[in-house]
Amino acid sequence: MDIANEVTGKIYKQYNSVEYYFQLKRTNDSLVKANERLYNKLKQDFEMPDTINKIAIDTIRIDSTEKYRKYQYMEAKVIGNSVSLPNNYIQLNRGALQGLQKDLGVIDVNNAVVGTVIDISNNYAVVMSLLHRQSNISAKLKKTGEVGNIVWDGKKPNIVLLKEIGKNAKVNKGDSVITSGFSEKFPYGLLIGTIDEIVEDKSTNVYTLKVKTAANFYTVEFVYIINNLQKEEPGELLQRVKKTNE
Repeated sequence: MDIANEVTGKIYKQYNSVEYYFQLKRTNDSLVKANERLYNKLKQDFEMPDTINKIAIDTIRIDSTEKYRKYQYMEAKVIGNSVSLPNNYIQLNRGALQGLQKDLGVIDVNNAVVGTVIDISNNYAVVMSLLHRQSNISAKLKKTGEVGNIVWDGKKPNIVLLKEIGKNAKVNKGDSVITSGFSEKFPYGLLIGTIDEIVEDKSTNVYTLKVKTAANFYTVEFVYIINNLQKEEPGELLQRVKKTNE
């Protein structure tokens, strides 16, 4: 009888563990959805246009909050990921039929930069991870404001390089590196990482700063894709100026 009770107890324990797992997964999925809704209500994701000298009817889209939306977030699940290759990619379960486009920024659930969407099919997308040797993201030092570029040297999967920071900048280990806002892909101020090492090359006037990524590329499971709803007009204007002055 004791043996039977013991066996029965083990079965109940295993059943409860499985049930708990699925309950936890449902909770996590719900949290991701809730975060998506919260992201889309953040103050910094709206931008009021300057109307001092404006007499035409404003055609920038307006949502139910009567604000001028600039960034919109869409959640996605990671279905494929690599970290140990010279060029790493992340696959997502969202595509053109869900409203995705190429060249959209991607962050993790903690608001840390992950990469950029580079290709899509009807229902899936491929992201160029920060851990890719062709990745190049505009960044700045949060404390002092100097702007540079984030690249990867193909070595450690949690370390990227911040280039083009002049040696006149006051840089300390642990300083935050954030998105500059100069790219249409990412809003200003998203965390890329923190300075892990300052490499001083005496033959140049700039630092090479090793940055520990805020995103954990080993464990990323859900992400948010950022769509800049106002990117077309400034992009078209810049291309027209470049073409005119060639």
